[in-house]
Amino acid sequence: MDNSLYNYILGISDNTLILGQRLSELCGHGPNLETDIACTNIALDLLGQTRSYYQYVAKLSEGQSTEDDIAFLRTEREYKNILLVEQPNTNFGYVIIRQFFYDVFHLLLLRELQNSKDETLAAIAKKGIKEVSYHQRFSSDWVKRLGDGTKTSHNKIQEAVDDLWKFTDELFYLTEDDKSAVISGIGVDVSLLKSSYYQIVEEVLQEATLTIPELKWFRKGGKEGIHSEHMGYLLSDLQYMQRTYPNMKW
Repeated sequence: MDNSLYNYILGISDNTLILGQRLSELCGHGPNLETDIACTNIALDLLGQTRSYYQYVAKLSEGQSTEDDIAFLRTEREYKNILLVEQPNTNFGYVIIRQFFYDVFHLLLLRELQNSKDETLAAIAKKGIKEVSYHQRFSSDWVKRLGDGTKTSHNKIQEAVDDLWKFTDELFYLTEDDKSAVISGIGVDVSLLKSSYYQIVEEVLQEATLTIPELKWFRKGGKEGIHSEHMGYLLSDLQYMQRTYPNMKW
């Protein structure tokens, strides 16, 4: 098994799994019915993409694991997602900013991943682009609506921007497995997406009358398996059924 490719794919797919799990926690708790359904559908999109990646990873494992094993039976340190996507649903402002920060990156990533020499990854990217384009429109519109809305909505979403901004730089961090995938023509050099990413994000924040934080210190570690205090609680919910009833099949 090519461990480098295996870990590279997990670096992408764990993001969609964990963010999808976070959004699924909101089912039935949205600010209104339409938005509640929209967030649930985005969660389903992300989990659908995750399945495609995990099925490929299971294939690469040559029978050593299944997609369920990969999703539910790894320890916290074995997940490669960025810290941003595991942050909690503090309030709707945090949900939207977390989604927006990831959506902009996700769309840029998939556009480049379409050109991967790995035909399976290229196909997954091409299939997911339409969904992720909608995700970015949805989150961008809500950023503008809340930022340029009432005083309360503005203050809440500005607080979310200030708190979550420190996680954005990790989006462009390359692990050794990422570098190997880039050299082989399979992976995307995400460091080259940084300029376009911040340009898009800052344009939307400015239109939303939100202040862009001036930070020189950013947090990272998730891509190396070093997670925040929130990850363990998230996994205890995500993995409960599979660990309580081992080898359960639907």
